[in-house]
Amino acid sequence: MINQGPVDTRWRILEAAMHLFWEKGFGSTSVADILARAGVNSGSLYHYFPGKQDVLIAVLDTYVGGIHQMLLEPAWRGVSDPIEKIWKLMDAYREALIQTECTYGCPIGSLALELHEPDPPVRERLAKNFTNWTAAIEDCLKAAGDRVPDDIDRRALSEFVLTTMEGGVMLARSYRDIGYFDRAIDQLKVHFNRLLRPAKPPSRRRPQRRRKGKTHA
Repeated sequence: MINQGPVDTRWRILEAAMHLFWEKGFGSTSVADILARAGVNSGSLYHYFPGKQDVLIAVLDTYVGGIHQMLLEPAWRGVSDPIEKIWKLMDAYREALIQTECTYGCPIGSLALELHEPDPPVRERLAKNFTNWTAAIEDCLKAAGDRVPDDIDRRALSEFVLTTMEGGVMLARSYRDIGYFDRAIDQLKVHFNRLLRPAKPPSRRRPQRRRKGKTHA
């Protein structure tokens, strides 16, 4: 039998909780569910977490620290254009909806909807996750340079991207129809096309003409 270290055990508990909170919600997930999913005993869980609320806080901290590795890097792999990165991120959410027959919900958005009056530590971490998400979109808009006019509020636009994505996911889940997500993102693209200047094509250097030397008779 392989002895599992403390880091591995703690991570198994967190990973199990992340999946269960996404699948069933926080309220419908019991400590027994987490133990069964993680394959650990209650002593191991309570060694790291005094209660289920503490597991939730650790899960939210994991999402805060893992946004690049867990979400952005896979979605943006091989993509260099900053505006295209935004649409690739939307594609990642769409793919999650397709693979789950429109039962997927953004983990943070789902928890925010479920926990109507969260404790301050939970609310702060939910807000931090949303802040990190919109900051990543805002960085894309900044990286787009003069394609985004100076009078555009980049932070407000990044928040609009978030609300459109979350709303599209919620409607697709409610109707079990990907069309609701697609139409929301299509309208977001229309909005972007009206706001942004087209990308400049890469400049082509003209080959220099070689001067003919003088010939001497």
